[in-house]
Amino acid sequence: MFGKTPQQESSDDSWAGSRKEWQLIEKVVMANTAELKKQRRWGIVFKLLTFIYLFALLWLFISNSDIGVGVPAKTGGHTAIVDVRGLISQSEPANADAIVTSLRNAMDHEDTRAVIVRINSGGGSPVQSAYVYDEIQRLRSLHEDIPIHAVIADTGASGAYYIASATENIYANGSSLVGSIGVTAASFGFEELIEKVGIERRSFASGEHKTFLDPFQPVDPEERALFEALLDNVHQQFISDVKEGRGDRLVTDNDKLFSGLVWTGTQALELGLVDGLKSTSELARELGYPNTVDFTLRPSPLQQFARNLGVSVAETLVKLGATESIELR
Repeated sequence: MFGKTPQQESSDDSWAGSRKEWQLIEKVVMANTAELKKQRRWGIVFKLLTFIYLFALLWLFISNSDIGVGVPAKTGGHTAIVDVRGLISQSEPANADAIVTSLRNAMDHEDTRAVIVRINSGGGSPVQSAYVYDEIQRLRSLHEDIPIHAVIADTGASGAYYIASATENIYANGSSLVGSIGVTAASFGFEELIEKVGIERRSFASGEHKTFLDPFQPVDPEERALFEALLDNVHQQFISDVKEGRGDRLVTDNDKLFSGLVWTGTQALELGLVDGLKSTSELARELGYPNTVDFTLRPSPLQQFARNLGVSVAETLVKLGATESIELR
């Protein structure tokens, strides 16, 4: 046999080198293809998860953004429940629009036999409370066959008691906090602080008393008297409506009744602020309709999610920067 010539050996080496290069290229291409496939699969998965998440949020928003979900079309007779919980304010869940809508829906249900306004609130806006008070009075006159009662849980004070006083009867627990029939408005004064820090306050206004609530200016005695007169006027409206709602059940010879003091449920019973000591379920049983249905209009999960993310921080900052508001607390 004859050995390979130098030319043949060179050709074989060249072929072997080219083959290794193609194998390496093939491996790179296959690896890149596999990576692209993996990325494509994960992209599809993430897009699908995002779609499911958004769809779930949309479904929750639609299904829970209004009253009606969970309220049966037929019950054969029930006691409707409407909650007043937390701060009574236009920017909070316990706002007049939500409470009034809940009450109207409850009264409009053909199987509603009685309504209980279930209260656990320390009060809030006198305007929002007055709106609800007036609506309860109106609904009672329109639906004389459907009684509206109030049950106070832990607290039914100030603006919350204002609302309760519009109902036919008020019930509480012996340890509930009831009353606080008064008006308050509070803020801080920073005029000495900005002097110490060396800040110059520049304020421009038209009107002699336009800036009388400015926390960076000292309180003028005349303006203090004007503001206290304003608060007294709101207080007198509060007292007048409570007297109208409670009638001769109030022990009006007690000079502390409308002083802003708070009472236990037992003390409130003696003062005529409440009519008895009962829970919601106990009252529903006594009314003859132990089956209760919650008609409370609540924030949608999307709204609640936004609040939990901190959207309310902006509202808080606005409130801090605004003039103080009057509250029944």
